[in-house]
Amino acid sequence: MFSFFKKNSQNTPKPIESIPSKPLNYHPKVILAWAKAIEGDTTFIKWLDDNNFIELAMSAYAIHLKDDARQWLINNGFPHLMAMINAAEGNVQAQKWLLNYNYEILYHIALAVEEDEESWKWLKINSTQDIFILASSIRNVKNKIEENHNDVHSFGKD
Repeated sequence: MFSFFKKNSQNTPKPIESIPSKPLNYHPKVILAWAKAIEGDTTFIKWLDDNNFIELAMSAYAIHLKDDARQWLINNGFPHLMAMINAAEGNVQAQKWLLNYNYEILYHIALAVEEDEESWKWLKINSTQDIFILASSIRNVKNKIEENHNDVHSFGKD
């Protein structure tokens, strides 16, 4: 009786696994262009795309909830960027994955976006100003998306 309350083994979370990831090594000017692209500046999105930083352009789209960009990141060697985005949306498994595979800076960017004061302090001490600006840009966009989702007058505008 009431077997539908029993835990279904098919619904248990899969263990976190390693996925081959491409390196993230960018000049501070590229990071700042990425921040502007995330903020919606199409000039910078085009610049990233034209200068072989398509993963950063796609991550900008992914932050704006574009499913095809999210899938592109995973399929093209950038699961760590997608994990950062998921972690910034409160996904605890993505947060654990970032730490487990030593993506500490992406982990702290994600938690800073989630308004974690300790991560903001960590970024201030352990990263550069361009990374701090990037985290701020992502936070501002995520807050705007959340605000739009909670506003009945802007339903479906993402």
